[in-house]
Amino acid sequence: MASATLSPASPSPKPRWWRNRTVRRFCRHRLAMVGLAMIILLTLACILGPRLLPYDELFIDLRARFAPPLTGYHIFGTDPLGRDLAARLFMAGRISLLVGFFAMLLSTALGTVIGVTAGYYGGWAGSALMRFVDAFLSFPSIFLLLTLAAFIKPSPLMITVIIAVTSWMEVARIVEAEVRSLRERDFVLAARMVGLSNSWIMFRELLPNVIGPIIVAATLTVARAILLEAYVSFLGYGIQPPLPSWGNMLNGAQQYLANAPWLAIVPGVAITLAVTSFNFIGDGLRDALDARSDLN
Repeated sequence: MASATLSPASPSPKPRWWRNRTVRRFCRHRLAMVGLAMIILLTLACILGPRLLPYDELFIDLRARFAPPLTGYHIFGTDPLGRDLAARLFMAGRISLLVGFFAMLLSTALGTVIGVTAGYYGGWAGSALMRFVDAFLSFPSIFLLLTLAAFIKPSPLMITVIIAVTSWMEVARIVEAEVRSLRERDFVLAARMVGLSNSWIMFRELLPNVIGPIIVAATLTVARAILLEAYVSFLGYGIQPPLPSWGNMLNGAQQYLANAPWLAIVPGVAITLAVTSFNFIGDGLRDALDARSDLN
């Protein structure tokens, strides 16, 4: 019997990850891939950039004050104290991206727990939890954030917690609606019949079935958290100098817009790229996780 061999014209087997239809749909979403590439490049620049530059973010050279971009080793120019703007931008990026990422983790975890609980139990307990969510939503997030920041000593940790406390409500509403639509499905009824606990059903049976909307909401929450940190720091209630963040870099640049516009343009472009890229990734994930979406 002749042995079965692959002919030279046979296509090579595709890697396991490419066989996943969700991954394929995401990879074919052009804007999502552009956003992912920008976030990877921005993250690498923030991690490696300060180590590759000859100056750190706190080095002061008064002789180089207001140096324009591409002056000597100052690729983005310098600020009013002669500090290298590129070094400050990359170090600020570390802080702003970390604040956005960890605020997303905290707010997503809090919103998921409240949403799953409200959606599963329903009745008066679910109504009470959702009215609690509505009460938070009735306050504009930026004003609630500024109010909390005004009474708490600002630091990266506290700003992260404050942003998370003011950003979990949308996740809770999304999760509550999804769980409420699933709680009477056959697999949930079967889990109750075999005696599984409510916590097991909520977090081991229902939660995996709503992970798609949670991932999309979490991605968009990162972009929102970066913007909120920039708002608060720009207004002087967030990360305080000399520790840089993109927001307080904009705050320090506003009085020099006429003479040194690069002081505002550089951090402004960084914020725009980060927020836009995360929004693109969120759009791509939403389409990729939707079984009805066809990007072919």
